[in-house]
Amino acid sequence: MGRNPLAIPVKISQSELAALFGEFIDPQYVIADRETQKPYECDGLSMYCEMPLLVVLPETLLQLQRVLRICHSYSIPVVARGAGTGLCAGAMPNAEGVVLSLAKFDRILEIDPLARTAKVQPGVTNLAISEAAAKFSLYYGPDPSSQIACTIGGNVAENSGGVHCLKYGLTVHNILRVTMLTVEGELLTLGSQGLDSPGLDLMALFTGSEGLLGIVTEVLVKLLPVPEKAQLIVAGFDSVSAAANAVGEVILQGIIPAGFEMMDTHAIVAAEAFVKVGYPVDAKALLLCELDGTADEVEQSVQKVASVFKRLGATSIRISENEQERAQLWRGRKSAFPAVGRISPDYYCMDGTIPRGQLANVLTKMQQRADQLQLRVANVFHAGDGNLHPLILFDDSVPGEFAKAEQLGAWILEYCVAVGGSITGEHGVGVEKIRQMPIQFSDLEIQQFHRVKSAFDPLGTLNPGKGIPLLKNCQEYRALRQIQPPKQQTVAGEKP
Repeated sequence: MGRNPLAIPVKISQSELAALFGEFIDPQYVIADRETQKPYECDGLSMYCEMPLLVVLPETLLQLQRVLRICHSYSIPVVARGAGTGLCAGAMPNAEGVVLSLAKFDRILEIDPLARTAKVQPGVTNLAISEAAAKFSLYYGPDPSSQIACTIGGNVAENSGGVHCLKYGLTVHNILRVTMLTVEGELLTLGSQGLDSPGLDLMALFTGSEGLLGIVTEVLVKLLPVPEKAQLIVAGFDSVSAAANAVGEVILQGIIPAGFEMMDTHAIVAAEAFVKVGYPVDAKALLLCELDGTADEVEQSVQKVASVFKRLGATSIRISENEQERAQLWRGRKSAFPAVGRISPDYYCMDGTIPRGQLANVLTKMQQRADQLQLRVANVFHAGDGNLHPLILFDDSVPGEFAKAEQLGAWILEYCVAVGGSITGEHGVGVEKIRQMPIQFSDLEIQQFHRVKSAFDPLGTLNPGKGIPLLKNCQEYRALRQIQPPKQQTVAGEKP
């Protein structure tokens, strides 16, 4: 089926659409009943939910293309879904649309140890790549805390990072080529197996586009050699400010840790109760700083970092003595999100990025604002690159509690922008942060986003309502929040 020249959808019932899909997909993987659809109503941000028209699970490229072509011909919204571990409601279904699950595209197609690459389908989990590459003494760098479950297609869609992103970068820095399907089912290849390719860098544009521009079908990722040695320093501090200052001082010494994480007292207590790895529960803040490289390089860096921590008032310092201990200490950090469920019935995970020099200021102001709203915040985040992940603790069974949590979350994101940061670092915008987009971007910039979207998806049926706000909504939100739009730059040939 070719391009639908009209933006006016041709009506088709759920049963008729299911019958069309059932002609080439096993009917058990065309899900129409509400009970079976229930697991697909939200992603990891479970406060935002919607039931879809249909859920389909194709398993071949041809099936995937036919689904897209049928949906395009009827102007039916399509929401691509990986493992559903996202945290911005980016995979929340559209009530009139199809959830396109890529769960069956779960094969590692090839590992090339000489080129240090792996060719994988989008449903392969993040951790599975490193496990498969381990026999070649290689691994995949980006490691989100959900790496045991999150898929590489979702990582590309959100430009995911992880605890080692400070030194080794985000997803966009660790992929070479992406094969994708357009909204019309056309197969495109972005990037190449080489380190560079001619023309516009469309792969960088596509990475982090949240399912708005196309559907990932295959990814060629870079693999890294396993370092000769890695050691983790865990240091406790008697204040969040002292720990935040220590982060900046380590970087100032010219040391770039493989990972540099911070946890506050709520996160420390919850994680220690959950995994019992020996965290100092009396500390107000905890830094986890990993150094890797050659044995001599690591030994020198460990001594320098430990010296900085002692000089800036660390109340405890622990250095991993072997690989097992290092993994255990990281397990506490990577288990922090589920562990917080032990101290609060519900939590709202935010994601903003700030300059490292603003860590102490923002964390202090965040706590003051939380106290005003009578809420608790557990902080566990990528301190080295200023990517905050405050967990706002609340009880959804108490009327008005979630509204307060949303209010605090909005304030945190807006304050991140005010100090020179961003409303997201790796979780994406999705539905959750769409009201904060006009805080960071001018009307002209948002218009440009819409132009890019239209170039790939002229009918706007790929993941509609996510990522990019309508300008009318931007103006209404600014008026509601009494916020002036960012200073607008003019483009040649356009009036301001």
